[in-house]
Parts: sequence; structure tokens; C-alpha cells
Amino acid sequence: MNISVILGHPYEKSFNHAIASKVVETLETGGHDVRFHDLHREGFDPILQGEELVADRSDDPLVLTHWSEIREADGIIIVHPNWWGQPPAILKGWVDRVLREDVAYRFSEDDDGSGLPIGLLKAKAAIVFNTSNTPEERENTVFGDPLERIWKDCIFDFCGVINFHRRMFRTIAGSSPEQRQEWLDEVEDIINANFPPATD
Repeated sequence: MNISVILGHPYEKSFNHAIASKVVETLETGGHDVRFHDLHREGFDPILQGEELVADRSDDPLVLTHWSEIREADGIIIVHPNWWGQPPAILKGWVDRVLREDVAYRFSEDDDGSGLPIGLLKAKAAIVFNTSNTPEERENTVFGDPLERIWKDCIFDFCGVINFHRRMFRTIAGSSPEQRQEWLDEVEDIINANFPPATD
């Protein structure tokens, strides 16, 4: 399977990077074709230009690469921290520039854009791994877990990916090496459950 893995975290020694490494390692061990993008390392520009907005075209070769890969992805995995109840700016910009009309969704010919979209992504499943320092009870009762709504309903369902799984690891601050290893083992299990190793 072709799996797109997108990492949105600026610090190379972060637990997000460890998660992404485990994701890629597990997928490659399972015989999958992995397209991994560390958005910061590759210098992805998150700013949507006006021409892209109105024309749904881009002259940015990196954006064109992402368009091509996300269209063909059988699975999508996103890794990022919870910052202000949102993805980091670089990842929000990735959504703005990559999940465009006629790439990830379209509207029927007689629709002015106010109706229900037709999802175009062929991915059979999407997984989002998040990290947070907010306790679960506070996240749910005070903030309402906005990341769940953003990724599940506002993005993937909109683009036609119904099989969605999200796992928040918390709290990262003060977590022990043993706890982090348990979390990485869980990442491996989630990946293998959603994208089983290829068979000959």
C-alpha cells in the first residue's frame, strides 16, 4: 500500500519525531511504500497564495509533489502536537495548500460551493497521532477536544476518508522513558491493525 506520512513538529528530538520514526519503521517492515514528509525539514511553505486560492493551481514543485502523492495514497498518517487546540501553523498551511478542490474533494457541477462536497481521496484509512500536556479530563470538559472535530469531521470526512483513528499521547512533560516506549509500542500496534503487513 502507498502510505503518506506527514510530520508537523519543528524540534528533531521531540516525541513527535520518535512517533513518526516508529510509524515509518513499522510500515516499511510491513512491506508498504512510504512517502514520508517532515514539513519543517523539507521547507514546506504554509502560506496559501492568492493565485492558488482562486485557480486551484500551484507553481510550487513541493506542493505539486504533495498533490500527486495524496491523490494516490491508500492511507494517510499525520503526526503533530496539540498547540492551542489546533495543529501547528505549518500543518494548517499544508491542509490549506494540499487538500485543495479537485485534489481532495469537489462539488457537483451545479453547486456553487455551498453544498455537500464529494470526497476524492482514495485512502482507505487515516490515522492522526497527537501529543499534549493537557490532562484528558480538562481537554474533554473544558475545551471539547477540538482536534477530534478538526481532523475527523472537518477534514477527512469532508475529503471522503471515513475510516479514521486518532490517538492522543499525554501528558508528555515529565513522562518517563519507559512510558514513552510503551506509547511507541502502541503506535506500532495501531499501525499494524490499520495497515497490516503485506503478504506475498
